[in-house]
Amino acid sequence: MDALARNNVTITGTGTQAIVLVHGFGCDQHMWRFITPAFVDRYRVVLLDLVGAGQSDLEAYDPAHYSTLEAHAEDVLEVLNALNLYDVVLVGHSVSGTIGMLAAIRAPERVAKLVLVAPSPRFLNDVGYTGGFEQADIDELLETMDNNYLGWSAALTPVIMGQPAESALTGELHQSFCRTTPAIAQHFARVTFLADNRADLPRVHTPCLIIQCAHDALAPVAVGNYLHQQLAGSELVLLPTTGHCPHLSEPRGTIAAIEAFLKQDRSPA
Repeated sequence: MDALARNNVTITGTGTQAIVLVHGFGCDQHMWRFITPAFVDRYRVVLLDLVGAGQSDLEAYDPAHYSTLEAHAEDVLEVLNALNLYDVVLVGHSVSGTIGMLAAIRAPERVAKLVLVAPSPRFLNDVGYTGGFEQADIDELLETMDNNYLGWSAALTPVIMGQPAESALTGELHQSFCRTTPAIAQHFARVTFLADNRADLPRVHTPCLIIQCAHDALAPVAVGNYLHQQLAGSELVLLPTTGHCPHLSEPRGTIAAIEAFLKQDRSPA
Protein backbone atom coordinates (compact mmCIF):
# COMPACT_ATOMS: atom_id res chain seq x y z
CA MET A 1 0.00 0.00 0.00
CA ASP A 2 1.33 3.44 -0.85
CA ALA A 3 2.05 5.99 1.87
CA LEU A 4 -0.94 8.21 1.08
CA ALA A 5 -3.45 5.39 1.45
CA ARG A 6 -1.61 3.87 4.42
CA ASN A 7 -1.79 7.13 6.38
CA ASN A 8 -5.22 8.21 5.06
CA VAL A 9 -3.80 11.47 3.71
CA THR A 10 -6.24 14.27 2.90
CA ILE A 11 -5.31 17.52 1.20
CA THR A 12 -7.13 20.84 1.06
CA GLY A 13 -6.23 24.45 0.50
CA THR A 14 -4.12 26.33 -1.99
CA GLY A 15 -0.64 27.76 -1.94
CA THR A 16 2.91 26.89 -2.86
CA GLN A 17 3.95 25.87 0.66
CA ALA A 18 2.42 22.98 2.56
CA ILE A 19 1.48 22.86 6.22
CA VAL A 20 1.38 19.27 7.48
CA LEU A 21 -0.47 18.52 10.73
CA VAL A 22 0.17 15.32 12.69
CA HIS A 23 -2.06 14.33 15.62
CA GLY A 24 -1.12 12.96 19.03
CA PHE A 25 -1.76 9.72 20.91
CA GLY A 26 -5.36 8.51 20.87
CA CYS A 27 -6.39 11.08 18.26
CA ASP A 28 -6.72 11.40 14.50
CA GLN A 29 -6.61 14.13 11.85
CA HIS A 30 -10.14 15.30 12.68
CA MET A 31 -8.74 16.92 15.83
CA TRP A 32 -7.23 19.72 13.70
CA ARG A 33 -10.60 20.94 12.38
CA PHE A 34 -10.51 24.19 14.41
CA ILE A 35 -7.04 25.03 13.09
CA THR A 36 -7.09 24.20 9.38
CA PRO A 37 -9.65 26.84 8.25
CA ALA A 38 -7.16 29.57 9.16
CA PHE A 39 -4.62 28.28 6.64
CA VAL A 40 -6.48 26.81 3.65
CA ASP A 41 -6.49 30.09 1.72
CA ARG A 42 -2.67 30.39 1.78
CA TYR A 43 -1.27 26.91 2.32
CA ARG A 44 -1.66 23.42 0.96
CA VAL A 45 -3.00 21.75 4.10
CA VAL A 46 -2.00 18.11 4.49
CA LEU A 47 -3.59 15.92 7.16
CA LEU A 48 -2.75 12.32 7.96
CA ASP A 49 -3.48 9.58 10.47
CA LEU A 50 -0.56 7.84 12.12
CA VAL A 51 -0.58 4.14 11.32
CA GLY A 52 -2.83 2.51 13.90
CA ALA A 53 -5.04 5.58 14.32
CA GLY A 54 -8.12 6.97 12.61
CA GLN A 55 -8.73 5.65 9.11
CA SER A 56 -5.14 4.53 8.54
CA ASP A 57 -4.35 1.02 7.35
CA LEU A 58 -4.52 -0.92 10.62
CA GLU A 59 -3.03 -4.00 8.99
CA ALA A 60 0.15 -2.00 8.43
CA TYR A 61 0.69 -1.68 12.19
CA ASP A 62 3.54 -4.07 12.99
CA PRO A 63 4.48 -3.71 16.68
CA ALA A 64 8.09 -4.67 15.98
CA HIS A 65 8.41 -2.03 13.27
CA TYR A 66 6.64 0.65 15.31
CA SER A 67 8.62 -0.05 18.48
CA THR A 68 10.19 3.42 18.27
CA LEU A 69 8.96 6.84 17.18
CA GLU A 70 11.49 6.78 14.33
CA ALA A 71 9.14 4.51 12.37
CA HIS A 72 6.38 7.11 12.45
CA ALA A 73 8.87 9.80 11.42
CA GLU A 74 9.78 7.61 8.44
CA ASP A 75 6.09 7.39 7.55
CA VAL A 76 5.74 11.17 7.61
CA LEU A 77 8.75 11.54 5.32
CA GLU A 78 7.32 8.91 2.97
CA VAL A 79 4.13 10.98 2.73
CA LEU A 80 6.15 14.13 1.96
CA ASN A 81 8.13 12.22 -0.65
CA ALA A 82 4.97 10.83 -2.26
CA LEU A 83 3.60 14.38 -2.56
CA ASN A 84 7.01 15.78 -3.61
CA LEU A 85 6.90 18.30 -0.77
CA TYR A 86 9.86 20.33 0.46
CA ASP A 87 10.18 23.19 2.96
CA VAL A 88 6.91 22.31 4.69
CA VAL A 89 5.61 23.65 7.98
CA LEU A 90 5.31 20.53 10.11
CA VAL A 91 2.91 20.79 13.05
CA GLY A 92 2.94 17.98 15.61
CA HIS A 93 0.79 17.56 18.70
CA SER A 94 2.23 15.90 21.81
CA VAL A 95 4.18 12.77 20.79
CA SER A 96 4.02 13.93 17.18
CA GLY A 97 6.09 16.94 18.18
CA THR A 98 8.90 14.44 18.73
CA ILE A 99 7.98 12.61 15.53
CA GLY A 100 8.20 15.91 13.68
CA MET A 101 11.62 16.68 15.12
CA LEU A 102 12.90 13.24 14.13
CA ALA A 103 11.60 13.77 10.60
CA ALA A 104 13.32 17.17 10.41
CA ILE A 105 16.59 15.65 11.60
CA ARG A 106 16.45 12.94 8.93
CA ALA A 107 15.43 15.22 6.05
CA PRO A 108 15.96 18.90 6.90
CA GLU A 109 15.31 19.86 3.27
CA ARG A 110 11.74 18.63 3.68
CA VAL A 111 10.92 20.68 6.79
CA ALA A 112 11.33 24.47 6.86
CA LYS A 113 9.66 25.09 10.22
CA LEU A 114 8.44 23.02 13.15
CA VAL A 115 5.45 23.80 15.34
CA LEU A 116 5.41 21.68 18.49
CA VAL A 117 2.04 21.70 20.25
CA ALA A 118 2.28 20.55 23.89
CA PRO A 119 5.39 18.47 23.13
CA SER A 120 7.48 16.32 25.46
CA PRO A 121 10.80 14.61 24.67
CA ARG A 122 10.41 12.45 27.80
CA PHE A 123 7.41 12.00 30.08
CA LEU A 124 9.38 10.41 32.92
CA ASN A 125 11.12 12.52 35.54
CA ASP A 126 14.89 12.21 35.72
CA VAL A 127 17.75 13.77 37.63
CA GLY A 128 17.64 17.46 36.73
CA TYR A 129 14.63 16.97 34.48
CA THR A 130 10.91 17.28 35.20
CA GLY A 131 8.84 15.27 32.73
CA GLY A 132 5.72 15.06 34.87
CA PHE A 133 5.62 11.37 35.79
CA GLU A 134 7.47 9.00 38.07
CA GLN A 135 8.14 5.44 36.87
CA ALA A 136 5.48 4.13 39.27
CA ASP A 137 2.93 6.50 37.69
CA ILE A 138 3.67 5.20 34.19
CA ASP A 139 3.64 1.57 35.37
CA GLU A 140 0.21 2.07 36.96
CA LEU A 141 -1.10 3.88 33.88
CA LEU A 142 0.00 1.09 31.55
CA GLU A 143 -1.24 -1.68 33.84
CA THR A 144 -4.66 -0.04 34.15
CA MET A 145 -4.77 0.39 30.40
CA ASP A 146 -4.04 -3.31 29.89
CA ASN A 147 -6.65 -4.45 32.39
CA ASN A 148 -9.51 -2.08 31.53
CA TYR A 149 -8.92 -0.03 28.41
CA LEU A 150 -12.36 1.59 28.26
CA GLY A 151 -12.30 2.47 31.95
CA TRP A 152 -8.77 3.81 31.60
CA SER A 153 -9.73 6.04 28.68
CA ALA A 154 -12.80 7.37 30.53
CA ALA A 155 -10.62 8.30 33.49
CA LEU A 156 -7.71 9.76 31.53
CA THR A 157 -9.46 11.83 28.87
CA PRO A 158 -10.71 14.55 31.30
CA VAL A 159 -7.10 14.88 32.52
CA ILE A 160 -5.76 15.17 28.96
CA MET A 161 -8.42 17.66 27.91
CA GLY A 162 -8.31 19.58 31.17
CA GLN A 163 -12.09 19.73 31.21
CA PRO A 164 -14.87 17.89 33.07
CA ALA A 165 -15.82 14.42 31.89
CA GLU A 166 -19.21 15.70 30.73
CA SER A 167 -17.76 18.38 28.44
CA ALA A 168 -18.18 17.95 24.69
CA LEU A 169 -14.44 17.99 23.95
CA THR A 170 -13.69 15.41 26.64
CA GLY A 171 -16.46 13.22 25.25
CA GLU A 172 -15.06 13.55 21.76
CA LEU A 173 -11.57 12.58 22.91
CA HIS A 174 -12.98 9.62 24.83
CA GLN A 175 -14.79 8.41 21.71
CA SER A 176 -11.58 8.77 19.72
CA PHE A 177 -9.79 6.59 22.26
CA CYS A 178 -12.61 4.07 22.10
CA ARG A 179 -12.32 3.84 18.31
CA THR A 180 -8.65 2.90 18.60
CA THR A 181 -7.90 -0.82 18.64
CA PRO A 182 -6.93 -1.52 22.28
CA ALA A 183 -3.90 -3.65 21.42
CA ILE A 184 -2.52 -0.91 19.17
CA ALA A 185 -3.27 1.79 21.74
CA GLN A 186 -1.56 -0.22 24.49
CA HIS A 187 1.55 -0.73 22.37
CA PHE A 188 1.73 2.87 21.18
CA ALA A 189 1.24 4.09 24.77
CA ARG A 190 4.37 2.22 25.83
CA VAL A 191 6.33 3.62 22.90
CA THR A 192 5.08 7.12 23.73
CA PHE A 193 5.34 7.25 27.52
CA LEU A 194 8.64 5.35 27.79
CA ALA A 195 10.45 7.21 25.01
CA ASP A 196 13.42 9.44 25.77
CA ASN A 197 14.40 11.68 22.88
CA ARG A 198 16.31 14.33 24.79
CA ALA A 199 19.57 13.33 23.12
CA ASP A 200 18.03 14.15 19.73
CA LEU A 201 17.32 17.79 20.56
CA PRO A 202 20.80 19.18 19.71
CA ARG A 203 20.41 17.62 16.26
CA VAL A 204 17.35 19.75 15.48
CA HIS A 205 18.42 22.75 13.37
CA THR A 206 14.98 23.66 12.05
CA PRO A 207 13.31 26.81 13.44
CA CYS A 208 10.83 25.71 16.13
CA LEU A 209 7.79 27.14 17.81
CA ILE A 210 6.85 25.51 21.11
CA ILE A 211 3.23 26.01 22.16
CA GLN A 212 2.84 25.22 25.85
CA CYS A 213 -0.31 25.17 27.98
CA ALA A 214 -0.18 26.95 31.33
CA HIS A 215 -1.75 23.99 33.14
CA ASP A 216 -0.96 20.65 31.49
CA ALA A 217 -0.92 17.46 33.54
CA LEU A 218 0.94 15.55 30.82
CA ALA A 219 3.55 18.14 29.82
CA PRO A 220 4.12 20.66 32.62
CA VAL A 221 5.54 24.12 31.97
CA ALA A 222 8.98 22.83 32.97
CA VAL A 223 9.00 20.65 29.84
CA GLY A 224 8.32 23.62 27.59
CA ASN A 225 11.08 25.61 29.28
CA TYR A 226 13.48 22.69 28.89
CA LEU A 227 12.75 22.35 25.18
CA HIS A 228 13.12 26.10 24.71
CA GLN A 229 16.57 25.93 26.32
CA GLN A 230 17.66 22.89 24.32
CA LEU A 231 16.37 23.91 20.88
CA ALA A 232 18.62 26.69 19.63
CA GLY A 233 16.70 29.70 18.38
CA SER A 234 13.32 28.28 19.36
CA GLU A 235 10.33 30.32 20.47
CA LEU A 236 8.09 29.45 23.41
CA VAL A 237 4.49 30.61 23.63
CA LEU A 238 2.60 29.92 26.87
CA LEU A 239 -1.15 29.80 26.34
CA PRO A 240 -3.44 30.56 29.32
CA THR A 241 -5.39 27.33 29.00
CA THR A 242 -5.75 24.04 30.84
CA GLY A 243 -5.13 20.63 29.35
CA HIS A 244 -2.92 19.00 26.74
CA CYS A 245 -4.86 19.90 23.57
CA PRO A 246 -4.77 23.67 22.95
CA HIS A 247 -5.72 23.16 19.29
CA LEU A 248 -9.10 22.05 20.66
CA SER A 249 -9.45 24.04 23.90
CA GLU A 250 -7.78 27.28 22.74
CA PRO A 251 -7.79 27.26 18.92
CA ARG A 252 -7.69 31.05 18.55
CA GLY A 253 -4.59 31.35 20.69
CA THR A 254 -3.00 28.39 18.92
CA ILE A 255 -3.70 29.89 15.49
CA ALA A 256 -2.40 33.30 16.55
CA ALA A 257 0.85 31.78 17.81
CA ILE A 258 1.36 29.81 14.59
CA GLU A 259 0.49 32.82 12.42
CA ALA A 260 3.01 35.05 14.20
CA PHE A 261 5.72 32.39 13.87
CA LEU A 262 5.08 31.84 10.16
CA LYS A 263 5.26 35.56 9.40
CA GLN A 264 8.88 35.65 10.54
CA ASP A 265 11.62 35.22 7.97
CA ARG A 266 14.02 32.98 9.82
CA SER A 267 16.87 30.81 8.69
CA PRO A 268 17.70 27.51 10.42
CA ALA A 269 19.87 27.88 13.51
